[in-house]
Amino acid sequence: MKKAVILFNLGGPDKLENVEPFLFNLFNDPAILNLPKFFRYPLAKLISNRRAPTAKKIYQELGGSSPILKLTEEQSKALELKLNNDDQISEYKCFIVMRCWHPRAEEVVNHVKNFNPDEIILMPLYPQYSAATSGSSIKEWKNICKKSNFKIKTSTICCYPTDKNFVLAHKEEIIKKINNLENFKLIFSAHGLPEKNIKKGDPYQWQVEQSVNKIIESLNIENLDWILSYQSRVGPLKWIGPSTEDVIVENSKLGKHIVLVPIAFVSEHSETLVELDIEYKELADKNGCKNYTRVPALGINENFIQAMSNLIINKQDYNFNGDLFPPKIQCPNQFTKCPCLTYE
Repeated sequence: MKKAVILFNLGGPDKLENVEPFLFNLFNDPAILNLPKFFRYPLAKLISNRRAPTAKKIYQELGGSSPILKLTEEQSKALELKLNNDDQISEYKCFIVMRCWHPRAEEVVNHVKNFNPDEIILMPLYPQYSAATSGSSIKEWKNICKKSNFKIKTSTICCYPTDKNFVLAHKEEIIKKINNLENFKLIFSAHGLPEKNIKKGDPYQWQVEQSVNKIIESLNIENLDWILSYQSRVGPLKWIGPSTEDVIVENSKLGKHIVLVPIAFVSEHSETLVELDIEYKELADKNGCKNYTRVPALGINENFIQAMSNLIINKQDYNFNGDLFPPKIQCPNQFTKCPCLTYE
């Protein structure tokens, strides 16, 4: 049996001149700017034009492009190999779909058709579900398949915030960095969301909290000094908190060794390599921090690849109807607040 695995990620510009069109694709997503297309399109044009100069400086720090596609390709190859080793009955092939830059869903659908699978499994590289990330990518894929009359059995892994191997992967990476450290503050940093998104029922914040709680439980360190915070706030809206910047400033002034864990990112990109590694380190230094450590994103950590392999092979089937949240199904993670259980 042939199975196509679709790995969803955000994507990033492959050269500086593509920064602005990348930003346009981001803000033209109705999951990001929930406005009618008549208003959203020109507003996305305006925002992307205004933000492009600052964003270009960020990508200049990365050598002129985002590394996210290359790193996702590494994850894809590792997962494909693992799946075919773990499940001798089926033949798996992994395909990458980026939401805001290439390869886009409309390009990849044709490659999947050529592979001619018996089944498709949608696998977001977002451990915690949000309508703005996993939901948007899944919806786009389903809409394009519908328009191109590509009908095939499709299953979806909506989220895996407390998967045991996902948690173990984080535990491993954290221990490598904190072993023998003293007087440190372990800061789990996740990308933020406007507070209004959470009030509308987006389960992202709740799922991030579940991830962190399970990791802390697995670390089993007495009197561990830790906190969950949120980064990348933009715009005038009130965002969920506390903010990572505020937490860094406070603990730098206390003389703590700052240890940052990117809890919602599984691939290195601008929010980790620039925001966490450069901008927030400068902020820490200015506020008296003498020691600053960043735990890497999971990447091709063996336990993370195992987590995805297990989820895909042991998946629960359901059909995604293109709405904001997945329909009611038997959640593989047994979450009482999982979107696949609480939204129809």
